[in-house]
Amino acid sequence: MRSTLILAFTILSLALVACSGVEIQHSATDKFSAGDYRYYKWRTEPLPSTTRSNDPVYAIDPVLRREVDADLQSKGYVLDKARAQFTVDYLYVSGMQQGEPSQLASNVTPYPRVTPNRQVNQATVDNAIALGGVKETNNIILQFNDLASNQEVWQASLTKVVEDANNIDSSRLDKNLKDYLTRALKALPPAGQ
Repeated sequence: MRSTLILAFTILSLALVACSGVEIQHSATDKFSAGDYRYYKWRTEPLPSTTRSNDPVYAIDPVLRREVDADLQSKGYVLDKARAQFTVDYLYVSGMQQGEPSQLASNVTPYPRVTPNRQVNQATVDNAIALGGVKETNNIILQFNDLASNQEVWQASLTKVVEDANNIDSSRLDKNLKDYLTRALKALPPAGQ
């Protein structure tokens, strides 16, 4: 019995990790590959680490820069301000996203109604309320620009629905952001190819 419980918990944990809830979209890499880049620099300076702000961007900035640098350097790119061929920058913005309306909703109300003997159960109504409506999102947009022309050559956007805006767990933020950025930057080719 105990081994079954452990196995079930492990499968559930893996399923939750696979369904991370982060939508990652990136542009094609043809412009970036055509540039034959080897050297890069950050377009902006890091945010001051001495600031005692509750704004999540101060927690995200050092982790994001560290992970992007590590990923780019593992692909052979070199962080060098003097010889930089492209710049790396990011935007961190909050947004809103429309939830999914129920297929059982009418044009009068967005929520399905419970009508006895009509094949609509309370779980359907609860799901429509939970999944419908406007959801707050946190968005990170990575942008790589050609330094000579100042034109965008590659972009990736990461969007996550905010579950609890008042609870920022920095240990989870560090690990999750690392995983998300690795997935986002996976499409980039190695340096000089």
